[in-house]
Amino acid sequence: MNSRESRVARRIRWAAIPLAVTLLAGCASTAIDSNFGEVQSLTQSRLGAEVKWLRSSEAREQATKDVQSILAHPLTADDAVRLALAYSPALQATLYDSAAASATAAQGARLPNPVFTFERLVRGQGADRDLDIGRSLGISLFDLLLLPSRMRIASFQQQQLQLRLAGDVVQAATEARQNWIRAVAAQQQVQYAEQVKVAADATAELARRMQAVGNFSKLQRAREQAFAAEAVAQLARARQSAQSSREALVRSLGLDAAQARMLKLPERLPDLPKSPRDEAQVEQQAIDQRLDVRMARADLQTTARELGLSRVTSVINGLHVAAVRNSETGQPPQKGFDVELPIPLFDFGDAVRARSQATYMAAVNRTAQLAVEATSQVRETYGAYRTAFDVARHYMEEVVPLRKTISEENQLRYNGMLIGVFELIADAREQISSVNQALEAQRDFWLADAALQATLIGKPVGSITFQASSAAPAGGDAGH
Repeated sequence: MNSRESRVARRIRWAAIPLAVTLLAGCASTAIDSNFGEVQSLTQSRLGAEVKWLRSSEAREQATKDVQSILAHPLTADDAVRLALAYSPALQATLYDSAAASATAAQGARLPNPVFTFERLVRGQGADRDLDIGRSLGISLFDLLLLPSRMRIASFQQQQLQLRLAGDVVQAATEARQNWIRAVAAQQQVQYAEQVKVAADATAELARRMQAVGNFSKLQRAREQAFAAEAVAQLARARQSAQSSREALVRSLGLDAAQARMLKLPERLPDLPKSPRDEAQVEQQAIDQRLDVRMARADLQTTARELGLSRVTSVINGLHVAAVRNSETGQPPQKGFDVELPIPLFDFGDAVRARSQATYMAAVNRTAQLAVEATSQVRETYGAYRTAFDVARHYMEEVVPLRKTISEENQLRYNGMLIGVFELIADAREQISSVNQALEAQRDFWLADAALQATLIGKPVGSITFQASSAAPAGGDAGH
C-alpha cells in the first residue's frame, strides 16, 4: 500500500469514529421504548395485566372504547387492575416522566458537540490595514477517552429507571385492587345495615303497640326506639363509607364522570381460597423477585462505576484538542493544533475522591439495610396475611354456622311458644352482626393478600392493621 492509500485509509478510519460513537451512544427514543417494553413484560408476568402507553389519539380512542366495554359488566378486581394500568391519567403521566428521565440518561452517554471558534483581527488602517482570521474546530479528547465509562453508567441508569417505573406500576395496580376490595365490602355492609334498620324499625313499632295495650313498659319501649335510632345512624355512616370507597376506586382507575356513573360492582367479595400461600415459597419468591432489592444493587454498581471515574477526573478533569488554521493578509495560512490541559496546582482532587468513597460506602450500607428490611417486611406481611386468612375462615366455618344453628333453634322455641317475639328479634340482630363481622374479616383477608403480592414484588404498602368490627348497635332487652 503506497503512502497516498495509507493517508486515505487513515482518513476513513478517523471519519468513522464519530459515526461509531453515535451508534454506541444510542438513540433516546430507542432507550425509552426498550425501558417500556421491559416494564410491560415484567408487569405482565407478575400482575397478569398489560401496561398500555397511550401515545396517539388512536390509542386513546381505543382505550376509551375498551373502558366502556369493561364497564358494561360488573367490575372484577382483575378488571380494575387492567383499567388502572391501561387508562389512568396518573399512570400515563408516570410513563411520560419516566420517558423524560430515560432521555436524560441517554443524553449523558453522548459526546458534547465540537466547538468551532472564529477570530477576526484587524491591524492598521486604510491601505496599510492587515486582516488576521483565525479558525479552529475542537473536541474534548478527555470526554472521548471516558466515553466507555459514561456509557456503562448510562446503561445502569436506564436499568434503575426500568425498576423504578415497574415499582410505580405495581403500586398503581395494588391501589386499584385494594380500593376495589374496600368498595365491594362497603357495598355489602350497606346491605347488612339496611337489614339491621328494617329489623329495628319492626321492633320499635311492635314495642309501641305493646305499650299502647299495656303489655310493655315505657323503659322497654325506649330501649327499642333507641336501637332503631342507632340503626338509622349506622346505615347513614355505611352509605357514606360506601360512597367514599367507590370514589377512591374511581380516582385510582382514572374514570371521568360519565364512566363513573357506568361503574357497577359485584354484590359480594370472592370466596376465600382453599388454602393459604406457603411461607417458605413466599420468602424465596421475595428474595428472587423484589424490585427494590434489584434497584439497590443496580444503584450500588452505578456508584462503584462513578467512584472509578472520579479517581480519574479528580486530578485531571479536562483535555481539549483543536485543529487551528490562521490566515493573515499577504501571508500564507498557518495550520496546526491547540491543546488545553488544566494543571492541578491548587486542587489535587482529594475532596472529590473522599466524597466518592463516602458515597459508595453509604450505598453499600443502604443495600445491606434494604435486604434486612425486605426480609422483615415479607415476614410481617405474611403474618398479617395468615392471621387474616385464619380469622376469616374461623368466621365462615365456626361463628356464622353456630349463629345460624342458634337462630334455627330459637325459631323452633318460638314456634313452641317457649320464647317471645322480642327474643327472636334479638337473636336475628346477633346473627346479622356476626355476618357483618365475617364480611369485615373477609375484606381484611383480601386486603392482606393484595399487600402481600405488592411486598413480594417490592412495593410494600405499609403495615397492615385490622379494622375493628362494626357490630350492630346493641338493642333492647334480649332476655325479657
